Amino acid sequence: MPCGTELPLSSFDRATTDRRGHVQRTLKVLAIIDHLALGGTEVMLGRFAAAAPEAGIRLSVACLSERDGNPSAEGLRAVGIEPVSLSIQRLQLPELRIVRRHIGHARPDIVHTHLGGSDVLGPVAARSLGIPAISTVHAMAWAGGLRARAKAELAARTRRHAAACIIAVSDSARHAYLARGWAPADHVVTIRNGLDLVVAPGEGAIVRRELGFAPDDLVVGMVSALRSEKAHDVAIAAVARLRADFPKLRLLIAGQGASHDEIVRLAAPHGDRVVVAGLRTDVMRLFDALDVCLHPSRADALPTTLIEAMAASVPVVATDVGGIPELVDDGRTGLLVAAPPTVDAVAAALGRLLGDAPLRRELGAAGRHDYEQGFRAGPWIQRIRSLYDEVLVEAGARSVMRTATLGRRRDPRAAGRSGS
Repeated sequence: MPCGTELPLSSFDRATTDRRGHVQRTLKVLAIIDHLALGGTEVMLGRFAAAAPEAGIRLSVACLSERDGNPSAEGLRAVGIEPVSLSIQRLQLPELRIVRRHIGHARPDIVHTHLGGSDVLGPVAARSLGIPAISTVHAMAWAGGLRARAKAELAARTRRHAAACIIAVSDSARHAYLARGWAPADHVVTIRNGLDLVVAPGEGAIVRRELGFAPDDLVVGMVSALRSEKAHDVAIAAVARLRADFPKLRLLIAGQGASHDEIVRLAAPHGDRVVVAGLRTDVMRLFDALDVCLHPSRADALPTTLIEAMAASVPVVATDVGGIPELVDDGRTGLLVAAPPTVDAVAAALGRLLGDAPLRRELGAAGRHDYEQGFRAGPWIQRIRSLYDEVLVEAGARSVMRTATLGRRRDPRAAGRSGS
């Protein structure tokens, strides 16, 4: 297998560029994703599309179905990619044929799948056409009911037997995946996400006015999907506990998801102290309005929102869980609380930052430095391009071996020699 525990950057440079630093050839890549609702994975695909040309990748995108109007499709359209919806709701043989037909029409060099349903159908369909596939695992917790667990197991089996390689977005996600026995260690590689983000200095003041915040309010923000594992309940309770000490404290919750109604219910008793802003696509404008980014997640592989906060020089309070410690250096770029997050722990860490403006500036500046050094899109996209190249070389070698073996079997002279 071409995968290792983590590929060194130098090997990617050699694999993806010539001596003048130019990408050697263009690869056609078809990305298949379950849907394009607003979530970290879906947004990251748009970021990938924006960075792909610099690595010689010509990307096309298909989604199995639409969800919530597929708002993340806008990130793809902004760089000239119109995603194709395959209108698939089930993971059965007729749907597999639909995916296979689309791959055959697109004729990519490689197929790259994201999220569970696509990981079930995409690698099998691609393999049947002789096209190698890679799957990215964006999660590290696979809970839920019987149906959800069965789907996760099915996706894992498919990745193991039909995907050439599996990408995990953090070391923690990789270790969690391997701990379940879903793949051998040399089949899973860590490649952390990267983003090229444009900060929006000055826009924060406008956003504050739009949302009814005063210039001197202390604004804490959660910018994430509205799901139970993000622990919005803990955030709301922690902010409520701090109101006596910080009367100008406000909590901004931006995003959409299954927990929206419950979050609105929890926020209602706090009036305008907690603002649920719904779906926002102007993320960097929002971050410019924040004093602190709060992310008390119960589970997370590598949350995009923390990379965005680092890019915007916003200090972070987050949970020491999953891939978050691979982003947030406790005490230097933010403050981490033990998992699972509690109201007491989150309130204590948040209160420390709210009461110390110089510390907020210091942590924010350190976060920006780490973003520049380790989480830009260029190194990320080159690492993935190198992995594509390695997978294609491996696939080509296997094809040559199969052709040679088949030729020997069909050559009567070889058969005669073998029997002499």
